[in-house]
Amino acid sequence: MAYLHWVPELDTGIAEIDTQHKRILDYINKLHDLRSSPDRAALGDVIGETVDYTLSHFAFEESVIESAGYMFAGPHKKVHELFTRKVAEMQSRFDAGEDIATELHGMLSRWLFNHIRNEDHGYIDSVKAYLRMTGKQRDADKAELKAELLQELAAKQNGKKGWFARLFGG
Repeated sequence: MAYLHWVPELDTGIAEIDTQHKRILDYINKLHDLRSSPDRAALGDVIGETVDYTLSHFAFEESVIESAGYMFAGPHKKVHELFTRKVAEMQSRFDAGEDIATELHGMLSRWLFNHIRNEDHGYIDSVKAYLRMTGKQRDADKAELKAELLQELAAKQNGKKGWFARLFGG
C-alpha cells in the first residue's frame, strides 16, 4: 500500500471529526515512511503515537455521538473496542520484536477508510442535528445573559440609561 490521500467522500462535514481523521491519516503515512526503516525506536514511537491519538479520537467521537443520541452509539463503540484490541495485539507483537509495520500499515489503511465510509457516515445526520441544536441553545443562552446584564445595569443606574444600556437596547 502506498501513501494515503484524503478523498472528499470521507468528509463527514463535522469539522473537528474530519480534522481528527486527517491526523490519523498523517500518522498512517508516517508509519508508511518508517515501515522499512532500521530505526525501531522511531517506528515504535510512531506506532505508539498513532494508537494514542486514535484512542483519544475514539473517546471524542463516542462522546459526541452519545450526546447526540445516535441510536447505534453502543454498537459503534463496540467496533472501536474490537479495533483497539487488534491494534494492542499488534503493538505487543512489535514490542516482542516482531516486524509488524507493513501489516499494521495495511490494516490501519483499510480500516480507516472502511470505518469512516461505513460506520462513521451513519451518525452524521444525528450529530449535525445535535450541533445545530446546541448552537442555537448557546445563542439563546447568550441572549438571556445579555438581558440579565442589562437588567442589572439598569437597576444599578436607578433607571438612568447609560451608554451600555443604550448601545444594547436596554
